Amino acid sequence: MCRLFGLHAGSRPVRATFWLLDAPDSLSRQSRKEPDGAGIGTFEAGGGARVSKRPLAAWEDHAFAREARQLASTTFLAHVRYASTGAHTLANTHPFEQDGRLFAHNGAFHGLDRLDARLAELGVAGLVQGQTDSERLFALITAESRLAGGDVAEGIGRAVGWVAVELPVLALNLIVTTATDLWALRYPATHPLFILERDPSAEPAPAAPLDARSHRIHSRSTELSGARSVLFATEPMDHNPGWRPLEPGELVHVGPDLAVTCTVPFPDQPAHPLTLADLDPSAAASQTS
Repeated sequence: MCRLFGLHAGSRPVRATFWLLDAPDSLSRQSRKEPDGAGIGTFEAGGGARVSKRPLAAWEDHAFAREARQLASTTFLAHVRYASTGAHTLANTHPFEQDGRLFAHNGAFHGLDRLDARLAELGVAGLVQGQTDSERLFALITAESRLAGGDVAEGIGRAVGWVAVELPVLALNLIVTTATDLWALRYPATHPLFILERDPSAEPAPAAPLDARSHRIHSRSTELSGARSVLFATEPMDHNPGWRPLEPGELVHVGPDLAVTCTVPFPDQPAHPLTLADLDPSAAASQTS
């Protein structure tokens, strides 16, 4: 199963290190199980997006590890790919960038021919450079956000709402980031997605550096030792009891001041739910732990 990680550090860029090759629980070691690509998206001081990604497993690519050692940004988005749709190419590797936003997805859905027709109808087919269902979903979100005057939450709502009604869906877990805002969605209940609102000032023990690790991704930031932050991950990344799973259909927005807004705009189940048995063997394997 693909892994997602998102971090909002507030209005001030902070430095975070992503260990990809030599940490005991590093992204690279576990990418031997998710071997189809890895990427990290950040934003520069001026707000421009920067994506470091490779279509190789992270453990095979030392250059990728060097690039990921020290990254500074207000928001971070990391992804390890286990491909369900599309070849192992750079164009198919997450995160994707459109309209200055970054996007990563964990899940699968069918009906790409119908989605392609919808994208053509909306005039955004040219945004899709690769073969994945993920990039197509992002293009639909981008199109709907444009039609909503740049309202990303509305764009996500319209795009996911259309897919949930029109296409067979297994999972649509996703994270969208800009330099100032982050949106995360879990839909439906197929795959987990967790949130942690981290406030070191409320912890009884002395503040420690952010050290978030799972069986897939490991991120560390000394600068966040005494500062608030909001994290999203496919699984809890430390023993903090504040981690909670998003509800199925829950859309979370984190603003520049780290204010968290939660809504549940989607039905419990898509109109045409998929199961693992509906996928071909390789796609089904990509959707399991």
